[in-house]
Amino acid sequence: MKKVIISLFITISGLLFSQIAVGTSPENNNRWTFGGGIGVGFGSNSAFYLQASPRVGYKIINDLEGGILGSVSWQTSDFYRSTMFGVGPFVNYYFARSFYVSANYQHYFINYKDKYYDFKMNKNEDALYLGGGYMQRIGNNSFMQIGLMYNVLWKENSSIFSSGLIPNIGFVVGL
Repeated sequence: MKKVIISLFITISGLLFSQIAVGTSPENNNRWTFGGGIGVGFGSNSAFYLQASPRVGYKIINDLEGGILGSVSWQTSDFYRSTMFGVGPFVNYYFARSFYVSANYQHYFINYKDKYYDFKMNKNEDALYLGGGYMQRIGNNSFMQIGLMYNVLWKENSSIFSSGLIPNIGFVVGL
């Protein structure tokens, strides 16, 4: 079931991105924005990581955007398996058409299984990310965003995450 959900999430994100990128132009007065990111990682002990984070936004005013962001990630190795779903609102403020500041709240649903110790855990965790970054134009109204966020709710001994600092790379169409 998890593989079906992840595959569906990635397919829908790709279709949305490709449909919007082809049909938009600078003259388009549509206030909706679409985007997100996809990540893949490999490591020792047969580690594999897959992540997708689609987003839908609405331009409230020219330089202010709000919307909803989702994320799903799947990790596996010889020793553990983890699935994480997250959803929440975001707001971005753009300035000088090349930079942005951002805030987003995510509520995560985490399922973790340690294969070595036969330990299972289901946990919920909240995150409030604050940060910003740089935007590079890659098309008419399409941008690549490169930024750095910090989870101000992160606590070292009680969080599933190893750090509160999160680098991010994503794409946005419709700005």
